[in-house]
Amino acid sequence: MTAEAKRPFPDLPEDIQTIHIIGICGTAMGSLAAMLKESGYTVRGSDAGAYPPMSTWLAERGIEIMQGYDASNLDWDPDLVIVGNVCRAEYADAAEMRRRGLPHLSLPETLKHFFFRDKRTLVVTGTHGKTTTSSMLAWIMAHAGRDPGFMIGGITGNFGSNYRLGDGEIFVLEGDEYDTAYFDKVPKFWHYDPFRATINNLEFDHADIYEDIDEIEWVFERMVDMIPEEGSLWVNGDDPRAMTVSEGSKAPRRTFGLGEDNDLFARDIEYGSPTTAEVVYHGESLGHFALPCVGEFNVRNMLGATGIALDEGVDLDVIKEALSTFASVKKRQEFIGEVNDIRVIDDFAHHPTAVRSTVEALRSRYPDRRLWAIFEAKSNTSRRKVFQNDYPPAFAKADFVVLSKPFQKKDNLAPEERIDIDQMAETIRDLGPETTLIPEVDDIVDYVVERAEPGDIIAGLSGSAFGGLHQKLVDALEKKWSDA
Repeated sequence: MTAEAKRPFPDLPEDIQTIHIIGICGTAMGSLAAMLKESGYTVRGSDAGAYPPMSTWLAERGIEIMQGYDASNLDWDPDLVIVGNVCRAEYADAAEMRRRGLPHLSLPETLKHFFFRDKRTLVVTGTHGKTTTSSMLAWIMAHAGRDPGFMIGGITGNFGSNYRLGDGEIFVLEGDEYDTAYFDKVPKFWHYDPFRATINNLEFDHADIYEDIDEIEWVFERMVDMIPEEGSLWVNGDDPRAMTVSEGSKAPRRTFGLGEDNDLFARDIEYGSPTTAEVVYHGESLGHFALPCVGEFNVRNMLGATGIALDEGVDLDVIKEALSTFASVKKRQEFIGEVNDIRVIDDFAHHPTAVRSTVEALRSRYPDRRLWAIFEAKSNTSRRKVFQNDYPPAFAKADFVVLSKPFQKKDNLAPEERIDIDQMAETIRDLGPETTLIPEVDDIVDYVVERAEPGDIIAGLSGSAFGGLHQKLVDALEKKWSDA
């Protein structure tokens, strides 16, 4: 469970020039390092996982990385230390930081202090769709000439980055309910002081942090209470939990979704290329929108972003034009390659609902093709048994399912708490898809490439890089067909 309140913000030196980041090679921490470097600070960092591509990316920006978590990493006596979620209190440099009395912040504390204290924050929250919705919103705002800053949990297609330092009055944030650092055990979005926000949906997730859905609902209720009366809140009106946690909003609460009782809804949806839909607001048609993404969930994402943009006074035609040119986020149904009419796709889906949504979207887009779903249980939630019964139905519309072994982490997860991957494979098989359990990535590649046929859609689903599976598949398919 998280703490009940944020810690008091620490006293910082008046003149900060040098900053050390512990855990610098995480995606968010590396981006934060680059943001600080671009803002004129001298930045160094330490990490046990200092390897490409992040180590190379940071080196290209002149940011020095120290290997490991040694106390000597702080011998350069920085003015401020930023501590990533990966860092534990017992790490040597964290202990040395406390011994020296160095001021220190978590990632969200840093974002607030350095980048959006004087801006309106537009915060996208919910269990699913945060990255895509916040990317849509940032692109709309940029297209409208608002020069937004943003920090998003994925590489945006339109900007080619997951952050931006804008000079405008707004900052777009992906509002994560995960906690932040060993000394700052509250949800990230509690630090973001949302002026406007969305709640896309609400389900149980982050089983390593939260005991049950009640705890998650509580942190969302607290977030809702932070939105000022002059702000606004957009809620998925088709999601009962999202509606419940937002009941106490001081700010105007508006709803979006597919149900026609929502304030903003979509109808006459055509899942083609692009997806099109008529959008209605307070009973008045806003006309037809076009979006180069597939799936019902992306229509919902579009509606959430549109609602916030309307509240910000963006012209309707600008919103439509921006969405029609939206380039999706990396690892969200990302096309990796095509060989002999066999398409390889990378997707971030690892929660059962996200897996189901992705599989159903691909089935909708490719109704007459054989669909492969290759899944890696790597996230802290997906490796746990809590969703043992929820995963199998999520794969039901695939033709072939391949499961790798669950990722092993040094987190002392008890055997009885781990997902039973053999049982999961058996249950999926009983639902219809031809299902195989193959522990190692290279063996998965060999198995799939041997059986793949022209017209197949192969989707690798993982919250991580999946051991390079996607490019290995493309390379192996090219070799197979060139040899043939």
